[in-house]
Amino acid sequence: MPKTITLRVEDNIYNIFKRAAEGDRRSISNFMEYAALNYVFNSNVIDDDELKEVMVFEKDIKRGLEDVKKGRYKIIE
Repeated sequence: MPKTITLRVEDNIYNIFKRAAEGDRRSISNFMEYAALNYVFNSNVIDDDELKEVMVFEKDIKRGLEDVKKGRYKIIE
């Protein structure tokens, strides 16, 4: 079931969204949904080069997770 989200923006920001939506022939609501999803999917995905950089530390990450499981450390959020 669709949900409604209220978003408060300054007039100049609204006008940017409005022009962008018109340029894509979308409603402002549809454009905001599209833009938000596009941001989430593209900002949370890493490319192959970034993954290689992270995987250099794979052993350390796994060892750290094992230490947490064994109660040696506590993750504080």
